[in-house]
Amino acid sequence: MSLQSTDPIADLLTRIRNAVMVGKNEIRVPSSKMKHTVATELKKAGYLSAIKIEAAKPRDILVVTIHEPGDNPTINEITRLSKPGRRVYVGANDIPKVKSGRGIVLVSTSKGILTGQEATKQRLGGELLLKVY
Repeated sequence: MSLQSTDPIADLLTRIRNAVMVGKNEIRVPSSKMKHTVATELKKAGYLSAIKIEAAKPRDILVVTIHEPGDNPTINEITRLSKPGRRVYVGANDIPKVKSGRGIVLVSTSKGILTGQEATKQRLGGELLLKVY
């Protein structure tokens, strides 16, 4: 039985969302470059505590620490914006603000995955991946 997901980013976000709801502080997902980049951007923004990759067969495992034990998670809501059935593209001027700037949106641009603020500074548009606050 294969556990191949049609939308691996949505799977990552769902695992994070479910872990936050039940009070877990760590998740383990099959690793990919895209998931690692998304998790790294969320860590830079302060929504995740730590990220590491464990070597395993047949695929490496991405271990994401959402918050330290005893702390409260900083993620209130995490939502996938662009889906495989309905992609959402925006120009540099149309990148949305989340909760009046208290949250972030991740954008897949020609220079890689950037936060909405970084993409606006570099005048880059692209595909809206997710929003989090």
